[in-house]
Amino acid sequence: MYPTSALCRAQETLHRKRAAGTALGNVRNVAMEAATAWGREALVAERREARYERNNASPQNSEPKASHFSEEENRSMSENPDRDFADAPANSGL
Repeated sequence: MYPTSALCRAQETLHRKRAAGTALGNVRNVAMEAATAWGREALVAERREARYERNNASPQNSEPKASHFSEEENRSMSENPDRDFADAPANSGL
């Protein structure tokens, strides 16, 4: 699961506040590096979210995909190929 851009921005802000509120140089450096990393991750997340919206908003994706297999081919690829026998009418000639 990927982090959202909102989570990344919140983490970036948290680390920037932590860096600003400390007197220790090492803590400040680590917090600023973490804030920078979260900022980069937020940019990646924003691009990913935009790509997701762009791909799912197009009209071509709103139509259900038609299967290019016939019903018989679909049954033969099933995990339970005997399923079609339960759907078929009973043969009274046996």
